[in-house]
Amino acid sequence: MSTGAGTCCLDCRLETGGCGYKEPTTCTDPKKMACPSAAPKDTNQDDLKLWPRDDRRRILHAVYRVGDIEKTMKWMQDCLGMQILRKRDVPEEKYMNVFMGYGAEDNHFAAELTYNYGVSKYDIGTAFGHFGISTPNVQKSLDNMKKLGYKAPAGPTKDGNNVFAYVDDPDGYKFKFIQRSKSTREPFCQVSYRVADVDRSILFYQDAYGMKLIARRDFPAQKKTMAYVAYDLDETRGTVVEFEYNYGKTDYSKGTGYAQLAIGTEDVFKTAGACELGGGKTVRAPGPLPQIGTKIYGVNDPDGWKTVWVDNSDFAKELEPSAFVHEVHCTTANQRQHS
Repeated sequence: MSTGAGTCCLDCRLETGGCGYKEPTTCTDPKKMACPSAAPKDTNQDDLKLWPRDDRRRILHAVYRVGDIEKTMKWMQDCLGMQILRKRDVPEEKYMNVFMGYGAEDNHFAAELTYNYGVSKYDIGTAFGHFGISTPNVQKSLDNMKKLGYKAPAGPTKDGNNVFAYVDDPDGYKFKFIQRSKSTREPFCQVSYRVADVDRSILFYQDAYGMKLIARRDFPAQKKTMAYVAYDLDETRGTVVEFEYNYGKTDYSKGTGYAQLAIGTEDVFKTAGACELGGGKTVRAPGPLPQIGTKIYGVNDPDGWKTVWVDNSDFAKELEPSAFVHEVHCTTANQRQHS
């Protein structure tokens, strides 16, 4: 699905799951434009329809932009208990990525923080909901934040058996502490989007992305519907995508902060064909990235939420120690210094 001549391809120099651009720019290189048809020519539609369920897929990381990389890293370590997994600094493009999470990226979800040199503030918008963090005791998590000098509500909200609380990170992104007594393999458990049509979103993520519907709940008194999709029906084992539909609300602003999800696939070309067949809009043609060679594909869902698909084998190579960037330091003014 072409973006059209002279329009923005959004990801001309897209790194794996993240982009160094402060804002999308106009692309004039035809080699970087999304191709008219991303599907392999020797793949028929029946095969493409089956591919999302036959593929080996896992949500890898969520990408979002931050204004003070040091402040955000410290907040995530202190308040969420995350650790720094790896760093990637690209001074020639004036940006860096820091990956944070609860375990090795080969089997855990991660946050990819993108810092663009000199940019200190982003518009979060109204469309992005929150990131979910499971914890055995929400009250203790809040007390720990306050003990360390961070702002947090006095106590959690209790709704039947559900116990939760929202906190804001330094850039204003919302994180939701979710109390779970059952042991959770993946504490970084949720990414929440606001959508214009919850049934359309469910069907698209099932048919084009190969996810499973875990639950759909209506709340007429609150005039909203919530739905949850994931690759594992056991929500304690992986990360869930949450859809929030507010009755009659279809217009949200995406802002400039949150970027995309990255999901692993065995074949970015077949995945591209399946996404287009399911109604996705290609924003980055499938193929290798310049210099590093990782094969990716970028697509928008019906609400404009972007997903970057990453070749599983290529992603594994990125996790090899030789690919890591060490000894990258930031000053308090967020200027780059390299030791």
